[in-house]
Amino acid sequence: MKLTLRDYTKLRTSLWTALLMLAVAAVALYFSYGAKAAAQLARERAMTQRQEADGKLRQVREEEIEIRQKSLLFTQLQERGIIGQEQRLEWVELLKEIRDQRRIIDLQYEIAPQRLVEGKPTGSFSFHSSTMKLQLKLLHEEDLTRLIGDLRSQARALIRVKSCDLTRPPTAAAERGDGQANLLANCEIDWLTLQDARKDSR
Repeated sequence: MKLTLRDYTKLRTSLWTALLMLAVAAVALYFSYGAKAAAQLARERAMTQRQEADGKLRQVREEEIEIRQKSLLFTQLQERGIIGQEQRLEWVELLKEIRDQRRIIDLQYEIAPQRLVEGKPTGSFSFHSSTMKLQLKLLHEEDLTRLIGDLRSQARALIRVKSCDLTRPPTAAAERGDGQANLLANCEIDWLTLQDARKDSR
């Protein structure tokens, strides 16, 4: 079968049409791929922004909870009188009350000058400590533990026991039968208060 000039003309037209369709398809494929890549990039950016927003929201909520807890603790400390200047007269009165209530045979004390506790201030506040030496005459060990428990629950300060030594007197009361002390206690206790650090720097 021989191809005529007319056939060649038709064939050329078909080839050009096919080439044009291939070009259009290639352009469409290129733009489709670009649109897909842009959409994927936009999706990744949106997910990143969402994660950042969730992280910031979570951080804000955690900070809010922390602020509430600190505010509650501050209020509790303030109500107990732990925040502010130390109240030595009240401490002494409290010791006398506990001595009488617990029927402690003898209680002697000596309070050292107040000092700043080393370390970084807690916000605008810093801890101050006054060390008290206690000498007690006791019937039994529970007298000491009850006294310390009463101090911790009632004192307008934080109580930190540094040391307590228990010894027996030369002649025990059980042997003498005169109701005197069975034990002697020598303790060192820190009375801690939280005070405005800005006043200390003036």
